[in-house]
Amino acid sequence: MKNAFHIMDPNKGILIEDSVTRLGDGHRGRVLIAGSHGGVYAAYLAACAGVRGVVLNDAGVGLDGAGIAGLDYLQALGIPAATVSTHTARIGDGADAAARGIVSHVNPQALALGCRPGQPALSCAEAMSRAAPGPAPRPPAIDEGRYRIGSVAGGVEVWALDSASLVLPEDAGRVLVIGSHGGAPGGRAETALKTDALAAVFHDAGVGADRAGLSRLPFLDRRGIPAATVSAASARIGDGRSLWRTGILSHVNETAAALGARPGTTATTFADAVASARTATGPRARNEEETS
Repeated sequence: MKNAFHIMDPNKGILIEDSVTRLGDGHRGRVLIAGSHGGVYAAYLAACAGVRGVVLNDAGVGLDGAGIAGLDYLQALGIPAATVSTHTARIGDGADAAARGIVSHVNPQALALGCRPGQPALSCAEAMSRAAPGPAPRPPAIDEGRYRIGSVAGGVEVWALDSASLVLPEDAGRVLVIGSHGGAPGGRAETALKTDALAAVFHDAGVGADRAGLSRLPFLDRRGIPAATVSAASARIGDGRSLWRTGILSHVNETAAALGARPGTTATTFADAVASARTATGPRARNEEETS
């Protein structure tokens, strides 16, 4: 359920979520620990929900510090924010962040409340809950985050999306270059991708604890969808156009490998190669799970 949430401590008002795309009215005025990356788009969604403070995942920090750029964004809104190291907790798993996440970065608002790098995520959230101000006004709207890049082999459309939450039914059959991390929120197959794209590219978020930054890839293998991640050092998380322009593949799933995709190549090369292979052979055969 979109607005379902879990209260870690009803007295302290600390909530956990696997993704900030799940936030609703029940999160307003609360402190949130979420499995999402700490980039600007995720921070924006947290601010829109009216949280008093938030702990996110640093996604390996990555190119231009994009994995923690949301901290400055929230600082400007007066919202305390922190990230946990992607190497200490699974990205996309809020409960894991609460259980074993260790804070890697804080903004000045959080620092003033007692949050520090090296601190357990829950301790940081408790400090926010004790003293963070009330929710800030809703922030100005930011760009929708969907961009038609062009076409590759066979006339297949390529779209860059800043978040997997922006995937639409009409994206079926397209190549999607998605700024979200490559971890399936909550580690659940149904969260890997909302439509049957021809192929998909994600951000590896530094791979991280239990290789969670790659967990969408085998789930998409089951659906016959070639998928890859780009390295955190090569592109900005939360920015689909950055993945397209500068992303270098770090990992590919078995379906993509069978079509010739390899780590070390560019996202643009991947898109053209998989589109060429798929348009040459026709629509992919549906697997046994899909046809049963």
